[in-house]
Amino acid sequence: MSPIAHTLADMANALNRPAVVITSLQHRFELPSFGGAAYSNTYLAFLRTLVSLRALAISEDRLLDLWHLEKKLLQLIHIDSTGSKTWFLDSCGAITRRERRLLLSNFDIGVPLPSHELQLGLDFAETTRELFAGTEMGEDAIRVLNKIIPLQTAILTDIAAELPHLRQTAKWAARLA
Repeated sequence: MSPIAHTLADMANALNRPAVVITSLQHRFELPSFGGAAYSNTYLAFLRTLVSLRALAISEDRLLDLWHLEKKLLQLIHIDSTGSKTWFLDSCGAITRRERRLLLSNFDIGVPLPSHELQLGLDFAETTRELFAGTEMGEDAIRVLNKIIPLQTAILTDIAAELPHLRQTAKWAARLA
C-alpha cells in the first residue's frame, strides 16, 4: 500500500463518517489539511484511532488534552525536527511494542508505559539555542510524561470498562442485520 494514497473523501468513506466530521477532527486536533490524494496511511490510522476511541465513549476533550500533552512531549524530545509535516502522526498504525507506545501519536518512547523513564537527550536536528534551557522555562519531558501516564491509564481503564458493553451491542446489532 502506498504511504500517501488517500483523499478526504476516501478517509471519510473508510471511517464511515461524513467529510464534515473528518474536517472537524482536523480542525480540533490541529492537523494539516491537504488537497487530493495526499493523506498518508498514518494520517488515516490516527483518525481511525480517534473515531474508535469516541465509539468507546472517550470524550473528545480528554482526547484533546492527551493529544496536546503527547505533541508537547514529542517536541521536547525533538521528534518535530524530522522534516515531516505530519511528524506527530508518523508512528500511527505501527503495531509492534504496544506497551511502549503513546496512545494517540503511537510513538514508541523506548520504555513500557506506565513508566517514569525516558531516553533523554534525543535531538534529531540542530536547532537554534534558546536563551534559557527548556527546564528553566518549565518544559521538562519527564514532567510532561508524568501528566500523560495517568491520563492515558484512565482512558485505557475506561476502554476496558466500555468494551463489554460494546461487544454486547455488536451482538445485538448483528441480530438486526
